[in-house]
Amino acid sequence: MTLLAPLFEQIAAAPDRCALIGADGGRITFAALGALSAARARGFRRAGIDAGARVLVALPLGIELYAALAGLWRIGAVPVFPEPALGLAGLRHAARIAQPRALLAGMALRLLARLLPELRAIPLRLAPGLDMPGADAPPLDLPDEHPALISFTSSSTGAPKGIVRSHGLLLAQHAALMPLLRPQGAEEVALVGFPVLVLAHLGLGVTTLLPGWDLRRPASADPARILAAMARERVTRFLLPPVLCERLDAQQGPLPAPLRQAVTGGGPVFPELMRALAARLPPAGVIAVYGSTEAEPIAHLAADEIKAEDWQAMAAGAGLLAGRPVPEIALRIEADEILVSGAHVVRGYLDPAQDADTKVTIDGRLWHRTGDAGRLDETGRLWLLGRLAGRAGGLYPFCVEVAARGWPGVRRAALAAARDGRAVLAIEGETRHLDAWRQAAAALGAIEVKVLARIPLDARHGSKVDYGALARMI
Repeated sequence: MTLLAPLFEQIAAAPDRCALIGADGGRITFAALGALSAARARGFRRAGIDAGARVLVALPLGIELYAALAGLWRIGAVPVFPEPALGLAGLRHAARIAQPRALLAGMALRLLARLLPELRAIPLRLAPGLDMPGADAPPLDLPDEHPALISFTSSSTGAPKGIVRSHGLLLAQHAALMPLLRPQGAEEVALVGFPVLVLAHLGLGVTTLLPGWDLRRPASADPARILAAMARERVTRFLLPPVLCERLDAQQGPLPAPLRQAVTGGGPVFPELMRALAARLPPAGVIAVYGSTEAEPIAHLAADEIKAEDWQAMAAGAGLLAGRPVPEIALRIEADEILVSGAHVVRGYLDPAQDADTKVTIDGRLWHRTGDAGRLDETGRLWLLGRLAGRAGGLYPFCVEVAARGWPGVRRAALAAARDGRAVLAIEGETRHLDAWRQAAAALGAIEVKVLARIPLDARHGSKVDYGALARMI
């Protein structure tokens, strides 16, 4: 069974239902998407692409991208996606690491490829819209372990690592996300800010509104335009990174009807964001998802599951509540580190030499080391403590940062270690509260408070602290 199987089920069940809505308002039905993907498949095959061929994809997020992906999967080809936050450098890195047979890109990039050694070395250049008339051929019947796509980690701890996801792994991921993504009505429309999750919605028959902002810089997206698009298309659910949820919440007035569910992840979802969204939507529909590039999802939590004592514990330094691990994953804590194993957990990187630090075998089972510190409470819920390597002065980051974000005047807070090992809490906020911050920090431990005009964040989602840059700043 391949990723296309659920899509073809939807084509048979509801051919005239709208599958995708582009940021420009363009639409395509499930039947038309299937026909377009067949035309693309014929064109790719004629150009010399066959099963197992890697194709570096550099197309904007739109209907053509998903038609091309479905066309590649029909013939068993393997799309390669560069790390978007790195721009051209990410594209060159992906070409160097994945060694693709073809580059699928617009005219400008195909011309630029002649000047860049990594791209110039790619044998084939494919234009979007490449198709060929003829009868539709059935998709190849591929084994579950056949590669479906290659993507790259967000490079928060070094050069992006290549990750191969098989068709079976992605189908297992979609199954693990099913409780969150299952349609709640016949007219479900989802705004999805995570490209890979568009595939899951297509497999469920959900109409998907594609993002209209630059995925490389989500923090620069215009929230007013996003809200207008949601209202125009009558969006019932959105899946967005926390930084965009924060920007939407900062807009005054109610969120547009018939919106009833907000799913966020890709970075820490702090208590104040959960509270804010739950004040404007049904709390059961406000959901924070914890996971990583290598394992998504690991756990999730709805706002209505957070008890009064949980809010108090987070404010007092207990860390960040992530909820119960999903049933499809095995989770254990070893020396404070969260380890996971399961069908939707990536078993290794494209370069096996990179597995040594993140893969471990315990009692004959392979586990992925997340690098995150955590604990399980007496009811089996997962609490996040922050990055294992981020411990400073004996304190884990989230035990301080989550509490600090609830102090008066604090916009962001991040814990780092000074050169001598002291714990330094960097705060971005209203400095008139500095004395109160110092008193509150002292109650948590031996912590020096330092005010910064801006706390550096990750390039991909703008939601995670860039601790390397922070250490240099302090």
